[in-house]
Amino acid sequence: MATILVVDDELGIRDLLCEILNDEGHHVELAENAAQAREIRQRMRPDLVLLDIWMPDTDGVTLLKEWSTTGALTMPVIMMSGHATIETAVEATRIGAQSFLEKPITLQKLLKAVESGLQRDTPAARKPGGPTSVSVASFVLASSELTVEAAMTGGGGQPLLAPMVDAGPQVRQTFELDKPLREARDEFEKCYFEFHLAREGGSMTRVAEKTGLERTHLYRKLKQLGVDLSRGKRTAG
Repeated sequence: MATILVVDDELGIRDLLCEILNDEGHHVELAENAAQAREIRQRMRPDLVLLDIWMPDTDGVTLLKEWSTTGALTMPVIMMSGHATIETAVEATRIGAQSFLEKPITLQKLLKAVESGLQRDTPAARKPGGPTSVSVASFVLASSELTVEAAMTGGGGQPLLAPMVDAGPQVRQTFELDKPLREARDEFEKCYFEFHLAREGGSMTRVAEKTGLERTHLYRKLKQLGVDLSRGKRTAG
């Protein structure tokens, strides 16, 4: 489908993004710093770049500005950071970044941003200093969305547990509530994830998308709960 360049100094994030994007059918090029990103950009034009801001050699905003001033910013660029400020997001968008993803990046946000980036015009076709409200608004609101994890831990006023959980047609589970909250919650979460694994045929990508969890956190959560990851695949087969 598309060739996507992922620039991030964290090995785990590069590997995770590569795996997800490969699952979506894209070809992925990886760079762990700005120097490698420059080298890749010189030999090819990726269809999209996922660019981390904080890197040890040259930060992402500086690299973005460099590409913009040298005429190399001919592809959409999505900035990524876990510590950036609103001012940084505004500056990056003003230079030519198409959008901004706040870490940890959920699967839905990643796929939506990539899809949008591949569909829109390149930043070179937009005038610097143009409207930035959509990208900045997305950055501001990213931390306020309620995830499944937050709901299960009581965030947003959601109930922790119900006496009966109806997960769909022909699926109904009861829970013993006369036990410590943590044990009851773990029991519910295990049942919840086992149901989604079975329904999605064991696909971690689809389960992460359905449940609203970042993929690395999902793996850690399933391991912590003792969920049998092969169960969904056996059920689907």
